[in-house]
Amino acid sequence: MYFNKNLTSLKVDSCRSTKMQRQKSILSFFQKPSLPSQSPDAGEKNDGRQAPLFSAKQNNQNVFQPAIHGLVDTSLEIRGTDTPPEKVPCQILPVNIKENEGGKGATLFSSIMHKFIKFDDREKPNGRNQVHSANACSTSGTFTIPKELPTQGMDMLYSEKDNGIISNGMVDQTSVLNIESVDDVPGPHTPGMRLLVPRLKRIPEDVPKFEDKNGCSFLNSNKRAKPLQDSASLIKNHEEISNSISKFEWLDPARIRDANGRRPNDPLYDKKTLYLPPDAFKKMSASQKQYWTVKSQYMDVLLFFKVGKFYELYELDAEIGHKELDWKMTLSGVGKCRQVGISESGIDDAVEKLVACGYKVGRVEQLETSDQAKSRGANSVIQRKLVQVVTPSTITDRNMGPDAVYLLAIKEGNYGVDNGATAYGFAFADCAALRVWVGSINDDASHAALGALLMQISPKEVIYENRELSRSAQKELMKYSLIGSTALQLSPVLPGTDFVDASEVRNLIQSKDYFKRSTNPWNCALDSIMHRDLSLCALGGLIGHLSRLMFDDILRNADILPYQVYKGCLRMDGQTLVNLEIFSNSANGGSSGTLFNYLDNCMTSSGKRLLRNWICHPLKHAEGINNRLDVIENLMARSEIMLVTAQYLRKLPDLERMLGRIKVSFQASGSLALPLISKKLLKQQNHDVTDSEAGMLSVLIELFIEKATQWGEVIHAINCIDVLRSFAVTASMSCGAMCRPDILPDSKSISFCEGKGGPVLKIKGLWHPFALGESGLPVPNDVFLGEDSDSQHPLTVLLTGPNMGGKSTLLRATCLAVILAQLGCFVPSEKCVLSLADMIFTRLGATDRIMTGESKL
Repeated sequence: MYFNKNLTSLKVDSCRSTKMQRQKSILSFFQKPSLPSQSPDAGEKNDGRQAPLFSAKQNNQNVFQPAIHGLVDTSLEIRGTDTPPEKVPCQILPVNIKENEGGKGATLFSSIMHKFIKFDDREKPNGRNQVHSANACSTSGTFTIPKELPTQGMDMLYSEKDNGIISNGMVDQTSVLNIESVDDVPGPHTPGMRLLVPRLKRIPEDVPKFEDKNGCSFLNSNKRAKPLQDSASLIKNHEEISNSISKFEWLDPARIRDANGRRPNDPLYDKKTLYLPPDAFKKMSASQKQYWTVKSQYMDVLLFFKVGKFYELYELDAEIGHKELDWKMTLSGVGKCRQVGISESGIDDAVEKLVACGYKVGRVEQLETSDQAKSRGANSVIQRKLVQVVTPSTITDRNMGPDAVYLLAIKEGNYGVDNGATAYGFAFADCAALRVWVGSINDDASHAALGALLMQISPKEVIYENRELSRSAQKELMKYSLIGSTALQLSPVLPGTDFVDASEVRNLIQSKDYFKRSTNPWNCALDSIMHRDLSLCALGGLIGHLSRLMFDDILRNADILPYQVYKGCLRMDGQTLVNLEIFSNSANGGSSGTLFNYLDNCMTSSGKRLLRNWICHPLKHAEGINNRLDVIENLMARSEIMLVTAQYLRKLPDLERMLGRIKVSFQASGSLALPLISKKLLKQQNHDVTDSEAGMLSVLIELFIEKATQWGEVIHAINCIDVLRSFAVTASMSCGAMCRPDILPDSKSISFCEGKGGPVLKIKGLWHPFALGESGLPVPNDVFLGEDSDSQHPLTVLLTGPNMGGKSTLLRATCLAVILAQLGCFVPSEKCVLSLADMIFTRLGATDRIMTGESKL
């Protein structure tokens, strides 16, 4: 028994000894390492107790504390769970944590806290951490965080709850971390210890500046020391961050103001202008003053500033050039500010790309050479001027496509309209075709007429007074801006800036000689308009906008014409044009599956534009309709004429826009420059030009300009031929039955009002013209409404049936047949007899997707 007891005691002692050794081994890892100047046991000799690891005095004396404001580098992360070799530990907690209250000496946490706090042992020799040059970046440098940056989440980072620290100490928000690389092994890096700071690439605008004593960039504090080439990369990233911040305080979003000193939150803030502090302006160089004088009045425009053989964008404009065109941003240019640029050879393509993105782009050109400037004095600056501003709604280049581009100005007013109705005056311009239209409409609460105007012309931009246009009208603009495949830009302006009184508009037109070379006098365009003063106010808004964009030459040479939304045509409001998918489908806003796409077989761009205008205004006179039908029938009977006509039309350029460009160029350059223009034109045809040939061509151009009105009529006639040929092709190439509609005389159409009968709509074998399925044509239907020679039919039909039974298809097919008939086209049916219709309207919201087999009616 004694031996067994001793054996048992020996086993117990052995287990206890093993456990104690394991505990000592664990504690030895967490004990404070011995300093080089002390003996290994120095840390244990203090009256049998281990001294507290840190005290307030020690913290202030021995630990280097640079300034930081509540933020830590994101690279300080735990990378693994393996225990690294015993080295000088990395500091990942603030060093000025308060001790336990009462000063009871060391605690369990204080005895192991040295494993998480880093000493300043920069005097310790370490070849891999030494700075090789004064310009190299050191990984043991100082970095500071601006106070303006958010510190949300920093307290949570060091919270006792999240990190399991049993202590009532507090973290000082201004404490500092002295970070030094550990050479041999990577430091701790685990997802659980990652800092709550966004990465550099995600929020570059919020990234602080990190610098050490030597001014070196410190953007990525990795645990392992980087080679010198990585330091160069860090410096490059630091430069990119610096380039994203403007050096001008008055461009800071927190300080920016308009020319009147208003902030963006002011209702009267003018985003087109900029306030320049007088003191800052005085300190600018002469070229800087040139640029900022123009830019302060055109903050909504990207300004290319000509410097030698280059065009440059500065500051906020440079940011856009960097973003949209991927140009490298540098600190140079006027006043050593942020800039991007391109040579003269690439400026046209750059402007075209930026305008296609929706920006307004202007050019500040040099009016003289450097030698000419020096001839005026040694300190003379090259004279520069804003020449023209190009916008998505005022483009005039040759690559703009066949669709018309309109800029619309609209003015709202009551002007004696009863029953709460509203009147609108409007004016819109096609700068490429050198035409301006004016008009007015009466509208009700549904804004049907306003919607019709927007759908008919489909403007690229709408100008209106911000506080003078009702909220309901603005909602209508927003509604129609989402229809179609092209974006509509809404440009509200401050009251009293561009939309002035009608009398002021008249004086402005006369003083500036606007519309001086119009085919008809400008005031004649107002004769047929109901609300003339309202239309003149809208015209004034349009003139003010174009004049600011430097389009005075267009205003002087443009033809001004009246525009009627409903008068003399089949009336279709905006919602009807949407529901019947006349110009855009309801699926994606494109032109496929629309009436315009069905009829469009035009060869010329100007013919396509005329086709759209005809579709918006179907005729209401039997004589005009039958005249068109006669031409179509003759073309269909002689297919060889259609073929030859198409061959010649295909070779024609856009004659309408070409005529406009010639008029503007001639009036701007004058007759003395005609020989030079003639040489340039002939050289484009790879033809050697003699002086006599250039002189002859200049005479021809001058004669051409004198007959511009007659040439405009010839171009219109060619467009009509193109559209009528397109109607004939549509009818002859149809996959179903097509017939010439029988249009009843006008007297028969109105006989119902005289008590002698009523209107007639008789269609046999009607089918939807472009709702073709995989199995072929849709099922044809017969529609009989009104009096007939054989029998009497009701004037109204209530159509019922199950879902997907074809109700909406029949309704749309009937409406489209009426539109086609009054356009002067053949109708998709076996027989069609109808009286002239005054108006087509559809139920609000009656939309479906016929082409995809989805019905919502």
